[in-house]
Amino acid sequence: TLAMGDALAVALLDARGFTEEDFARSHPGGSLGRRLLLHVEDVMRKGEQLPKVAADTLLRDGLVEMSRKGLGMTTIVDAAGRVLGVFTDGDLRRILEQPFDLQARMGDVMTRNPKSIRPRMLAAEAVHIMETSRITALPVVDDDGMLVGALNVHDLFRAGVM
Repeated sequence: TLAMGDALAVALLDARGFTEEDFARSHPGGSLGRRLLLHVEDVMRKGEQLPKVAADTLLRDGLVEMSRKGLGMTTIVDAAGRVLGVFTDGDLRRILEQPFDLQARMGDVMTRNPKSIRPRMLAAEAVHIMETSRITALPVVDDDGMLVGALNVHDLFRAGVM
């Protein structure tokens, strides 16, 4: 009888045009509410928390920046702050499989044109991009490609989106 009551309630809500978004606004603390209302800008890291280096930064210094910021990646930006590429823990593992030079420049070892996300997108969309692309971190850029934030799966997990 409990299942019948639930089915009847869902049918009534559907008939009245009550959507998932309406439910999320009524229950913002629940998991559906977090999935449908939480934006990337609500969970992203900003300011001094952002891992970023210039393209001419030495690989060893880029690794220090990655370690210091603890995001699993660093972004490579131009002088204006536009994202040129990323360098991730996975990139480091691939480099270590062959002879490498710690004097290499980040611009030479970065992944160009990385996946990114916009601040006003839903955090659930970041989860989808990470899952389908098999990555664990994303830079957050504005419409001009300027770095405004970054996030990883741990940030999304802590926010209850995953």
